Amino acid sequence: MTVPNSSAHAKVNGLEMYYEIHGPDDDTGRPLVLLHGGVHTVGLSFAAVLPALAAERRVVAPEFQGHGHTADIDRDMTVASLASDVVALLDELGIEQADFIGFSLGGLTALEVAVRHPERVGRLVLAATHYHQDGYHDDVRTPDYTSPRLPSQADFQEMADAYAAVAPDPEHFQDFLAKVTVTAHSPLSWTADDLRAVQAPTLLVIGDTDFVRVEHAAEMQRLIPGAQLAVLPSTTHVDLMRRTSVLVPLLTEFLG
Repeated sequence: MTVPNSSAHAKVNGLEMYYEIHGPDDDTGRPLVLLHGGVHTVGLSFAAVLPALAAERRVVAPEFQGHGHTADIDRDMTVASLASDVVALLDELGIEQADFIGFSLGGLTALEVAVRHPERVGRLVLAATHYHQDGYHDDVRTPDYTSPRLPSQADFQEMADAYAAVAPDPEHFQDFLAKVTVTAHSPLSWTADDLRAVQAPTLLVIGDTDFVRVEHAAEMQRLIPGAQLAVLPSTTHVDLMRRTSVLVPLLTEFLG
């Protein structure tokens, strides 16, 4: 993974929100915002693709409430609040508009920004993202831990180790995990008309063995004007952002 040019904490909505800046210092174009998955850090979600993405453009990569370097606060963790935090961070950094790549929980957050604040989003990549809960396979919605779609014990240990390495309160992990689980299974508020109103050029990316049903992703593609859909073969949810040989060309071509 690339080493960030800088990292800091911004005061937004009662949070001390951690963020990293990657890429060339002299880039004056539209920045790219990376929004990580649930229980992830920036590194866990994006280490494989960050070098290519930051090679020629400025990348802003925050960590959500309770995730990674960002301490949790006494507030429900909702997609709406996470999106509000991201918009507040952009305001703090003086960024009027950015391109977004959101993975999983980060994809939900990016979609919320695109729906509620369309003027802030240039191009939009939604990776492993659904718009209502039946978009997930049944063995994800009611977890069957023998399912190949779900993270393995080794994957969960990797998340726990990454948290312990950087979290302000490493002992908070189980409470944090419970909070994220509630967020992941909470109803989503978007309608089909919300997706029809998305203005940003959109690329949807899922794995063929992902949490998200292929049929649901295809429905999203039909609803979002001009959206593109890529289904990566032999790819689980955990593997999606690590499939660099397939994913990096898709992202770089789409983002331009």
